[in-house]
Amino acid sequence: MRRVDSPNHGPRTFGGTPRLIVVHYTAMRGGMDPVVAHFADPAVKLSAHYVVGRGGAAVQMVDEDRRAWHAGLGAWGDVADVNSFSIGIELCNDGASPFAARQMDALEALLADVMARHGIPPEGVIGHSDSAPHRKIDPGPRFDWRRLARAGLSVWPEGRGTAPPDAGRFRRDLAAFGYVAEVDDATLLGAFRLRFRPRAAGPLDARDMGIAAELAARWPVGWEAVGNVDLAVAAQ
Repeated sequence: MRRVDSPNHGPRTFGGTPRLIVVHYTAMRGGMDPVVAHFADPAVKLSAHYVVGRGGAAVQMVDEDRRAWHAGLGAWGDVADVNSFSIGIELCNDGASPFAARQMDALEALLADVMARHGIPPEGVIGHSDSAPHRKIDPGPRFDWRRLARAGLSVWPEGRGTAPPDAGRFRRDLAAFGYVAEVDDATLLGAFRLRFRPRAAGPLDARDMGIAAELAARWPVGWEAVGNVDLAVAAQ
């Protein structure tokens, strides 16, 4: 793996150690080189631990024991400073194109390595849109979460429940899994479907309820509370 150091990182706050892996897309055109140059620019104040190109090449830009600046404001479970408790992986993708097969192969290998090294369970592999549903949509509806789940690198519930739509219960079940960002019901449903039902439309339904119930049953896996977040730090 190639190494290009980014200056955009700092110490993990709140005694943070990696408990999450956050998958992003870059929303940039032109391949890997512009992305790496972007994250290597100190004026940008953005970075990721790893960047994975469409052809499967990967670059490490921040050491895993450091806090890369990839997630910004958001929350997941009891973690309010996602950057301090996560590894960030950026996939070179413009946001509208399919993810290349070689890129997904490389991502699977990288995820397996990072998860094994830090003891991160499949439930801890999330998208940027999961922790920041009010402002992010990556890695987007084209990303193949089901493929990762088949490899034991994420989760993919079947959602065969028949419970009638209940917005309060739906929110509670998703919060138990990790969706705790303060957003309205429509935004929460949109973020959830972006990940688990990207072709679904219309109001909350029984399939949504079944998936949410399955997700709630998989958590918690042992989060530690990390209150008193400095919002200026978390925003990086």
